[in-house]
Amino acid sequence: MDSLFIAVVCLVGLALLFDFLNGFHDAANSIATIVSTRVLSPKHAVIWAASFNFIAFLVFNHAVAKTVGKGIVDINTVDSYVIFGALVGACSWNLLTWYLGLPSSSSHALMGGLVGAAMVKGGTEVLIGSGIRKTLIFIVVSPVLGLVLALVMGVVVYRLFQHSAPAKVDHWFRKGQLLSAAAYSLGHGGNDAQKTMGIIVGLLVSVNYLPQTEDFKIPLWVVLSCQSAIALGTMGGGWRIVKTLGHKISKLRPIDGFCAESAAAATLFMSSAMGIPVSTTHTITGAIMGIGSIKRFNAVKWGVAGQIVWAWILTIPGSALVSAVAYWLAVKVF
Repeated sequence: MDSLFIAVVCLVGLALLFDFLNGFHDAANSIATIVSTRVLSPKHAVIWAASFNFIAFLVFNHAVAKTVGKGIVDINTVDSYVIFGALVGACSWNLLTWYLGLPSSSSHALMGGLVGAAMVKGGTEVLIGSGIRKTLIFIVVSPVLGLVLALVMGVVVYRLFQHSAPAKVDHWFRKGQLLSAAAYSLGHGGNDAQKTMGIIVGLLVSVNYLPQTEDFKIPLWVVLSCQSAIALGTMGGGWRIVKTLGHKISKLRPIDGFCAESAAAATLFMSSAMGIPVSTTHTITGAIMGIGSIKRFNAVKWGVAGQIVWAWILTIPGSALVSAVAYWLAVKVF
């Protein structure tokens, strides 16, 4: 068994660990609203979310994987060291923000990791501006779109049911929230698992285990491995972040949870179809803020939201710095 094969196996394992941590870190995104509204217990909520995380590959194409695999940095620059640095940077940032209870973006941590390691190897000319720009733009667009959609949906739904008995409304939307949570988890699995698929295929192309093709075809074993890893991570849960999203930003009822999850799911479906790797964390946080602000502006705890925004701002440079150091050390040591 040659050393290259062993290195590739180890890096694929590290990529799947990142995917698992992505699900673990982002479990709160999928279950916070449905748990905080007490529609499902935490145990049943994570099983529900993980199931739809896994089957997402049956619904979405691989446009996001293509963007991550060859749309952020030049595929010809990618090698084992770059992948190692990117994954170490992304995993380290995920663990740090999980420990602090901050719902930062696994997507942007991975992008920062790729950019940091690739720049140490080849400088700024190896970066692909179009892919980076659209990802950076959606740092702002995804939470704003989630907020606006939740706000509009909330206004419409509130008016439609304003004369209905509160108990009936609660009963209907407790059932409806099962569907909205499923749709959100489907979007989460469809967007986030593909980022790891892109990393793994980029690695396999760089070592000539797969041909470099225009359509950036994803082998089925890679698809199933990534969907399984993120689903298992979701089942592992991230309770520190559940508390932040489910309770600290705004108190939610089933009708609120339904609107927030539906708005976030629509945003994720749209961005995945466009091949844009967005932050599911940004999206659901914006949606929760949008539905919370309908009741009254101060129903949203904007101080907590401000702390989360700072985590967003620091994610790309923070993970890029860690990945750059990891890349440099790997080159020196190995």
